Amino acid sequence: MRYFTKDHEWIDVDGDIATVGITDYAQGQLGDVVFVELPEAGRMVAAGKEAAVVESVKAASEVYAPVSGTVTEANAALEATPDLVNSAPEGEGWFFRLKLSNPAELEGLLDEAAYKAFTETL
Repeated sequence: MRYFTKDHEWIDVDGDIATVGITDYAQGQLGDVVFVELPEAGRMVAAGKEAAVVESVKAASEVYAPVSGTVTEANAALEATPDLVNSAPEGEGWFFRLKLSNPAELEGLLDEAAYKAFTETL
């Protein structure tokens, strides 16, 4: 199941492991991504707190953890090719994976229809 935040992160959940990235809307607002700072495996992240940084030719922006958990893996491909965030933001351009510490936090996130409706108001 895929969920979204109002900060334009997406999260795919498979059991107790989740993959996190930024939405197509977010990458479109950022422009050409030139650098990504990813969290290290083993790092604890908290819902709504900074977990990564994405830099574009326009600006630097924080990427927030949609839910709390422990980072299990960062997308090493982004170090060499940060523009994957632009070309495949909701696929190969994912940022990190984490093991959920509080699955109930997913209930506060948006589904795809609610996120689409939210972005139409921006």
